[in-house]
Amino acid sequence: LTAERFVADPYAPGPGARMYRTGDLVRWNADGELEFVGRADHQVKIRGFRIEPGEIEAVLAGHPGVAEAAVVVHGEESGDARLVAYAVPRADQRVEDLREFMQERLPDHMVPATVVLLDRLPLTANGKLDKAALPEPDFAAPVSGREARTPQEQIVCDLFAQVLGLPRVGVDDDFFGLGGHSLLATALIARIRAAFGVELELRALFEGPTPAVVASLLDTAAPARPALTARERPAVLPLSPAQRRLWFLHRMEGASATYNIPLVVRLSGRLDHDALRSALGDVVARHESLRTVFPEAEGVPCQQVLAPEAAVPRLTVTPTTEDGLASALETGARYAFELASEPPLRAELFALSEQEHVLLIVVHHIAGDGWSMGPLSRELTEAYSARVQGQAPDWAPLPVQYADYTLWQ
Repeated sequence: LTAERFVADPYAPGPGARMYRTGDLVRWNADGELEFVGRADHQVKIRGFRIEPGEIEAVLAGHPGVAEAAVVVHGEESGDARLVAYAVPRADQRVEDLREFMQERLPDHMVPATVVLLDRLPLTANGKLDKAALPEPDFAAPVSGREARTPQEQIVCDLFAQVLGLPRVGVDDDFFGLGGHSLLATALIARIRAAFGVELELRALFEGPTPAVVASLLDTAAPARPALTARERPAVLPLSPAQRRLWFLHRMEGASATYNIPLVVRLSGRLDHDALRSALGDVVARHESLRTVFPEAEGVPCQQVLAPEAAVPRLTVTPTTEDGLASALETGARYAFELASEPPLRAELFALSEQEHVLLIVVHHIAGDGWSMGPLSRELTEAYSARVQGQAPDWAPLPVQYADYTLWQ
C-alpha cells in the first residue's frame, strides 16, 4: 500500500492525517444513505466517457421485471466499443421496455447499445460472472414497419445501415436506439455530405435521429463545403479547434496521462522484434498526426510535422510475469507526453516468455481518438506481416492528412 491509497484527509482537525482510498464507488440515495454502485478499478472508457458498469447494472436490476443484470464492453479490440447489457427477466420482458427504462434514468452515453435476455448469467467456479461465456450480442434490431416513400428516404436508410453495420434500417428507426453514438454520427454526416452534396449539422441528427427526419432536412440544408483535399502548407501550421483545446489543457495541467488512449495487443508465438520496430515506423510514417509535435511560434501553438526517420518510435522491451502484467500495463499507460517536443505515440513490449509478449501502444488524444485504435491495430498487423517477409507494406499514399483537415476547417 502506497501514497496512492493513503491520501491526505481534508476533513481532519489537524495536519498530517490520512484517509484510505478504498476504490468503492457510492452515491447518496433519496433517503440520505450511501449506496454502493461498483468499483473504481472496474471503470471503462468509451468515446471519452469514464463509465462504471456496476452503476448501469444497479439501474437495470432496479427494474421490477429483472432478477439479475450484468453490463460488459463489447468490441474494444476493433475500436468500436459498445456497452452490452445482459438481463435475467423474472417473466416475459421486451428489450425495448428495458432500454426505455434505462434511458429514463441514465445519461445517453451510459445506455447500453443492446440488451440480451438470458435464462441465467454464466458463472465461474468461484461464483463470479464468466464474461467469456456470455453470448455474442446482436446489434441488429427489428425494422420499423413503414417503407421509404421517396428516393431520398431510401438512400438515407441505406446510409444509416452502412454506418451502423446493419443489413437494413427502417425509415422511422432511431439511429441511437440501433447502437449509434457520436463517432458513428459524425461518419453518417460525412456520408450524407458525399451522397447529397449538403452540409447537415451534427446537432440535427441528435434532434431528429431517424431517416425520415434527416431526409426531410435535405432540401433546406446548406450546400456542402468544398471537398477536403491536400493543401499547400503554410510556414506556421495552426492547430485545429480540438487540438487547441487539448494543448491548452496540457499547458494548464502539465504533462499527464489524462488524455492517453492505450491499445494492448497480446502476441503469441515467435516474435520478430526488428520487424515489429519497422512496422511501428511504417505506421508512424504513414500518418503525420502520429509524428507531430506542438511547439510555440511567437507565443502561439502550432503543428510541426517531423520527418518519418526522426519520429520512429523506440520500442522498449520490458521483462515481466503474468502476475505483474496488469500493474506494468497500468504504469505504461500512464506515461506523460511532453507535446512540445515528443511525438504523441509510445510503444512498449512486455516479454512474458520467448513465445508470449504483450504490446502496449499509447497515443495522446491530440493525435487520435478511440475509433483510431481500430485502423491503427489493423495497419500495424499489415505492416508487421510484410516486414516479417522482408518487404515494406504495400499501401497507397493517403489522399489527405490531419494537417489538411485543419486547414480545410
